[in-house]
Amino acid sequence: MPDIFVFGTLCHRPVLTEILGPDIAVEPAMLPDVSVYYGTGKGVPEAVLCAAPGTAAEGMLLRGLSEEDMARLEFFSGGFGDGLQQREALTGSGARVPVLVECRACPPQECGPLFHLSEWAAEWGALAVRTAQEIMAQYGRSGLSEIAGIRPYIAARAWAQVIAKRGAPQTLRSDRGLDSVEILRDRPGHEGFFRLRAFELRQRRFDGSMTEAFPREGFVAYDAALVLPYDPATDRVMLIEQLRYGPVLRGDPYPSVLEPVAGLVDAGESPESCALREVHEEAGLTIRELRPMAKVYASPGYTTEFFHCFLGLCALSEADNGMGGLDEEHEDIRNHVIPFERALELCDSGEVNVGPLAMMILWLARHREELRRNA
Repeated sequence: MPDIFVFGTLCHRPVLTEILGPDIAVEPAMLPDVSVYYGTGKGVPEAVLCAAPGTAAEGMLLRGLSEEDMARLEFFSGGFGDGLQQREALTGSGARVPVLVECRACPPQECGPLFHLSEWAAEWGALAVRTAQEIMAQYGRSGLSEIAGIRPYIAARAWAQVIAKRGAPQTLRSDRGLDSVEILRDRPGHEGFFRLRAFELRQRRFDGSMTEAFPREGFVAYDAALVLPYDPATDRVMLIEQLRYGPVLRGDPYPSVLEPVAGLVDAGESPESCALREVHEEAGLTIRELRPMAKVYASPGYTTEFFHCFLGLCALSEADNGMGGLDEEHEDIRNHVIPFERALELCDSGEVNVGPLAMMILWLARHREELRRNA
């Protein structure tokens, strides 16, 4: 089998190691008459080949791949599209060698700027490695089409792990770190929009001793951005209402709930950008300022879900009541612009029965007078 020429993000050795292991033989090479550019799609930047006569794309030769190696590479790549093309590459010694490459070269005007591996790796390398780890964990268990359908969500879960590295203050709680927990064994769990991770672990106690091994399950979800729109000039907030499947499955006779605006933080997206995007999509509002509120785990006993909560300062009027949401995401949302005192009454009565919204309303109660003075 000819050597495989890879370029762009696959030249990041930690990613390649997750796909093929550490012992794959590689050699620097060049592919004539094309260059590597950033793609123009959303999310984490990818690399594409663009036709550029007289130039050459930097890449690597993968030598001596087995059929299993090829299958793993194809699985990670989501298939080879229109197939692998046979081209000639130049080695460091100047020799021309036949190679196979996934080459969908496009005109430069349809690409982004030139791709530089070092700058890409500095910003996106950690995310790419975590994404590769989760994708390759499904090799042999899921098909190409299944992985293609959830790839953006896999990347979003990996991005949540990157954001988690920022941590939170420690003034009262213990300074025990991740090294106080030892994952002994993973067991297969559901893999889809959500991931159910089943594992066996032991952990260090407060007295320094280690527990016996015991089983647990965890619900691997996403980071989400939540926004409570507030107009300090009129002292009004906007709450959104929609049907939620948690109450349906619980058997709640009234499964429509009041919530803040919320959405999942996409891979590579800041929580602030997500917040502004969701406010526009769900409520049609223009936010003039985002104020950070709380950053909290939804239910840390069993899920990774994490909330980045914001107060969205904006102008609200009766005209902002109405319907919102995106049809393509099957959203059916009703907006309620109400006085802040009415929101507090809904908390007291229990009609606000979604924890994040109650927390955000009470946060606003603490800071409301200052916000109104400065309006």
